Amino acid sequence: MKILVTGANGQLGNCIRLASKGSVDDYIFTDVVETVVDGTPVSRLDITDAEAVRKFVADNGVEAIVNCAAYTNVDKAESDEAFAEVLNADAVRNLAEALKPVDGTLFHVSTDYVFGGSKGNTPRSENEPANPTGVYGLTKLHGEEAIADSGVKALVFRTAWLYSEFGKNFVKTMLTLTSTKPELKVVFDQCGTPTYAQDLADALFDIIENRRFAGNEGVYHFSNEGVCSWYDFTKAIAEIAGNTACDIQPCHSDEFPSPVVRPAYSVLDKTKYKSTFNKRVPYWTDSLKLCINNLKNNEA
Repeated sequence: MKILVTGANGQLGNCIRLASKGSVDDYIFTDVVETVVDGTPVSRLDITDAEAVRKFVADNGVEAIVNCAAYTNVDKAESDEAFAEVLNADAVRNLAEALKPVDGTLFHVSTDYVFGGSKGNTPRSENEPANPTGVYGLTKLHGEEAIADSGVKALVFRTAWLYSEFGKNFVKTMLTLTSTKPELKVVFDQCGTPTYAQDLADALFDIIENRRFAGNEGVYHFSNEGVCSWYDFTKAIAEIAGNTACDIQPCHSDEFPSPVVRPAYSVLDKTKYKSTFNKRVPYWTDSLKLCINNLKNNEA
């Protein structure tokens, strides 16, 4: 089977590349910039161009798409709504429409931000109504709706607090700050679950490689197990890395004003994924240790 991976230069795209090494399938990696990563070519494809997407899918015999591309700058999206809508919704529609003539399957990654508003401390399930409070969450919801409206066969995976060894992310930023700053304040009134991008990539790869997608289309939640605040997350990062000299203190969200209201509690209920695919999900600190150890080994 030929599988197109979009956004291949990003966190999840890179992790899909690692997961798919040795696959029985033919993975084609694309992004807006053509490059070669560890010997794997990444072709240029602008997914906001509907005709370019249609032609690429037809010319390359693509049967499935894993969409890792997205506009993810939550704050900037508030003043850049038009482009966020193009990348998070219009481009997703292009991918869905390109797959319909070949009866292909779309694997799309969405976000906990579709839930935006507060709902106490109960983990979010897939059948709850969405209520985004910012442009990022709204445009990602529009992407989900575009998939549903298209009628394409699809599996949508909502995730949260994604990090990895690749690109810019919270873990890498905190590793730098806790190793260079004498003190740091981090919000403790926003709770969720960190997600190691390699765990999500491995989950997607397993479903594709073992042909578990047919008949299991729908929306799924995937993050690591457990729950923490950004403060707890930072404390764990510093402890695992041995950055004990930094004095990390909790603070309220209003001490760091933002143009968007972030979810106060956005833990995702993963029961549907675990029961459908008979899989266990790693605990967040176990995966965090693995990622930080990989980063340290890469520096050595």
